[in-house]
Amino acid sequence: VQLQASGGGLVQAGGSLRLSCAASRTSRIIFKDYDMGWYRQAPGKQREAVATITSEGNTNYDDSVKGRFTISRDNAKGTVTLQMNSLKPEDTAIYYCRATYGLVWWGQGTQVTVSS
Repeated sequence: VQLQASGGGLVQAGGSLRLSCAASRTSRIIFKDYDMGWYRQAPGKQREAVATITSEGNTNYDDSVKGRFTISRDNAKGTVTLQMNSLKPEDTAIYYCRATYGLVWWGQGTQVTVSS
């Protein structure tokens, strides 16, 4: 599975960004069976889960983003999206999408920088 993440950038605190992760065309047939997630890694910190969505559509969020971030998926397009609102400087990190289906695949990461 190849995952292509996009949508990062620089935004002021309180702003919004929308991250998107697209699976390669050859993977879209079974994309609906993948559990998907967004993770982030800030400088000097370990990578952490931000939001996940199972193949059944069940979602889970880290406490730090609950009420601000929303994860969704479009199985027909083979995409998973992370809508990020009310961004804070502490959300600054490289964001990675991840697919799980027995094995684990990672996208290349996209930088999100929130200025105060």
